[in-house]
Amino acid sequence: MNMPRCLEPEWLDELPPHDPRAIRSRHDLRRVNTLMMNTAIIARALDCAFPASPPRTIMEIGAGDGTLMLRLAKRNTVRWRDVRVVLLDRQDIVSSGMREKFSSLGWQAEVVMADVFEWLARPVDQVFDVMIANLFLHHFDDTKLGALLSLVVRRTRMFVACEPRRSAWALAGSRLLGVIGCNDVSRHDAVISVRAGFDGQELSALWPADRAWTLQESARGLFSHCFIAVRDGG
Repeated sequence: MNMPRCLEPEWLDELPPHDPRAIRSRHDLRRVNTLMMNTAIIARALDCAFPASPPRTIMEIGAGDGTLMLRLAKRNTVRWRDVRVVLLDRQDIVSSGMREKFSSLGWQAEVVMADVFEWLARPVDQVFDVMIANLFLHHFDDTKLGALLSLVVRRTRMFVACEPRRSAWALAGSRLLGVIGCNDVSRHDAVISVRAGFDGQELSALWPADRAWTLQESARGLFSHCFIAVRDGG
């Protein structure tokens, strides 16, 4: 299916964080992530990169309420301890209860409320072992994406992104979310997200030209598109 990327505003981005429809939509997103198997896709990428010892520092950009990262922590609670995770989002919607759940797993969670471009552009005081983006990159056009990825390379040794797959199958699936009880915001945004999603090697083409990185990019499952960049020797 020859479908060019098309970006339109998503309703969830425009609603106040504590609006009941926004809260319900974030709940729907947890189920959508499960259907897309994004946690499992990212977990497999991390398992391959860290077979013996865990990463010490992880940052998630566009982290939302921290659910995805908590799921990753629970999957690795036996093998990975004392991991420091930074959750960056422009809204502070990570609850105190969520932070306590990280602590109970032996992970230290820090929440940063900031614009991702402004935060990443700060002088580099730390390089993270891993940086993760889940259902986040599709919000930006190619120009902004190129600028964002140019900032990411300064801040991490490994970057993993799991995004909507732009395909006829994914588009059809996005139109059926009402069947599982998703609200109007989630139903609207799902279609918009697929149209703004990725196919082929589109993210690899936007990654800064640098031979020091190994890139992987492909469709995963029925609805997801995965991009992985690993610094050589990192």
